[in-house]
Amino acid sequence: MRALKIAATGMSAQQMRVEVISNNLSNMSTTGYNARRAEFADLHYQQVARAGTVNATDGTMLPTGVQLGLGARPAAVTMKLAQGALSQTGGDLDLAIEGRGYFEVTLPTGVAGYTRDGALKRDGEGLIVTSDGLPVAPEIVIPDDATSLSINPQGEIFAYFNDAVEAQLLGQLTLVGFTNPKGLEAIGGNLFTETEASGPPIQTTAGQEGLGFFRHGYLEDSSVDPVYEITELIEAQRGYELNSKVISAADQMLGATVQVR
Repeated sequence: MRALKIAATGMSAQQMRVEVISNNLSNMSTTGYNARRAEFADLHYQQVARAGTVNATDGTMLPTGVQLGLGARPAAVTMKLAQGALSQTGGDLDLAIEGRGYFEVTLPTGVAGYTRDGALKRDGEGLIVTSDGLPVAPEIVIPDDATSLSINPQGEIFAYFNDAVEAQLLGQLTLVGFTNPKGLEAIGGNLFTETEASGPPIQTTAGQEGLGFFRHGYLEDSSVDPVYEITELIEAQRGYELNSKVISAADQMLGATVQVR
């Protein structure tokens, strides 16, 4: 009986949907996190009678035919690109990206990584790094005797010193954009890497190429909507239960067939 296997694919699909929802909810407080959504597609169809087949009895064509579906399958887990709310922190190196774009960092392997987490720090040498110690590109060093910092919307970093009236320009942060940001590969730690689906990185200054601007002293909150996720969770749970009822019904039908004398 096909119903057993078909319902099993439906249960597996809803289970994966719940896993995606649980990941979203667990990242409600993750800086710069974009919620994910599970997408599904139907499986192959068994063509019992193809549409347009000539009916042997009178020569007419079947208008629809008979196609029996074989269940559902995961098609994609896509990232919902939405701007998270900006929370004011007042940190010297806290930066939020208002609009499109990513920070570029250098991974331990030497490969470029990308993130929207702007909770930046400085290491023992004054280099601007992420919370995991990854250097931000382009590399900018903050002098030890700098009393305070100022970062404008274009990413220019100015340092103030006790013995100088005017601020000193240390460098300028850049933003990176992609033709298809949903094609980036998430590797954990708020980091992404380039793939063929995302296209090559487009590095430019803030405000160029359709990218956003920097907001100094702010961090971007997660874009997860708890109410929406809970609603999705309830729907997934009900879908799982309905598929389990189909398995129970199919089992009862098989039991009735076995007991026929």
